[in-house]
Amino acid sequence: MSLPLIVPDWPAPPTVRALVSTRAGGVSHPPYESLNLATHVGDATQAVSENRARLRKLLPSEPLWLEQVHGCTVAVTETGGGVPCADASVARTPGRVCAVLTADCLPVLFCNEAGTVVAAAHAGWRGLAAGVLEATLARMEVPPREVIAWLGPAIGPASFEVGGEVRDAFVGDDAGAAAAFRPGDRAGKWMADLFQLARLRLTRAGVSAVHGGGICTHADSARFYSYRRDGVTGRFASLVWLAP
Repeated sequence: MSLPLIVPDWPAPPTVRALVSTRAGGVSHPPYESLNLATHVGDATQAVSENRARLRKLLPSEPLWLEQVHGCTVAVTETGGGVPCADASVARTPGRVCAVLTADCLPVLFCNEAGTVVAAAHAGWRGLAAGVLEATLARMEVPPREVIAWLGPAIGPASFEVGGEVRDAFVGDDAGAAAAFRPGDRAGKWMADLFQLARLRLTRAGVSAVHGGGICTHADSARFYSYRRDGVTGRFASLVWLAP
C-alpha cells in the first residue's frame, strides 16, 4: 500500500530527495498506531520491522538509524556500521539515507546548493541548546551561506510549555532568543517556539536559506505522533538523501 507522506517544500537542487513519514499506513496497534518506526518505545518488534520495510520500498537504501540522545554528535553515513549514538547524520554518497525520528522534537533537513551533501538533525530543546545544528553544519564541510535548511513538523509554540531553565539555556547564550519565548499561563512557565529558536541559531551560524516550520505535531493527532500529547506513542521519520 502507498504511505501518506510529506514532501518538503524547499528549493533543493535536483540531486536531493527528502520525505517525512506520517503515523498512517503501518501495522502497529494502539497506542503506536500505525506507522511507528522506532524500536525503543515499547512497540512490537515485528510491527516496527514491517513498518520500516514499507518505508524502505520508497528509499534507495536502508536509512542510517540513530540512537538519539538529545546531544550534538553527528554520524557520517559512509563510515562505520551498526546504530550510531548520535543526533544527526551527514551523507555525500548518492543513495545513502540520513534519517531522524521525532514525536515533538524538531527535525531539520539540510543540503547544499550544489547538491553534493545532505544531512538530518534531531533538534529538541536540549539538542538546540547544545549546538546540534551548528555541529551538523560543521560536518557538512561547506560554507553555511551555501546551505539550505528545512524545518520539519514539531511541537508548536502554542503547546510547548517549558520551565525557566529552558529559557535561560538559550537567552544566556543569545539575548535575542528571548523573542522565542512568551509567558505561559502558569507562574514560572514559558511557551517556547522551537521553530524560531532554530531559525535564530541557523541565521547566527550563517545560513540564510531556512524553509519550513509551523507544522505542529501536538495539534495534528491524525498525522503525527506527539510525546507531549500522548506520552506512550510512536515516532515518525524525516529523511534526506542524494539521488543515486
